[in-house]
Amino acid sequence: MPSKHSIDPAALDSTYLAFWRERHLCTLTTIRPDGSPHVVPVGVTYDPEAGLARVITNKTSAKVAYIRAADAGPAGARVAVCQVDGRRWATLEGRATVRTEPERVAEAERRYAERYERTPSPNPSRVVIEIRVERALGHG
Repeated sequence: MPSKHSIDPAALDSTYLAFWRERHLCTLTTIRPDGSPHVVPVGVTYDPEAGLARVITNKTSAKVAYIRAADAGPAGARVAVCQVDGRRWATLEGRATVRTEPERVAEAERRYAERYERTPSPNPSRVVIEIRVERALGHG
């Protein structure tokens, strides 16, 4: 049964989308091989036109390892990103894949710089976690 806070990702209103453009620290939840959740702070950008949330990170990070270890095939590993500001909160759930193509990493860096108002420092080991959003939740 859908949550009373569940929102169709194809029909997000302007308030919800504006919240994802504000500067907020977020969390990314991945699943460890033992089934326990791994939750870490991250910067997230959301591109509603493409249906993608993006997280830039180092290719040797635990979050990348857990996504790759999920062995979910081309569909990707199940993950969630969330942000909270007082009573307002928003979660995007979907399937994550790790992308290494320079143009995809550059696009994620550009979007990060726009949302967080700072250019990420150069990192030749940077990858982007792309999350194909399947479900949105939120309040406020």
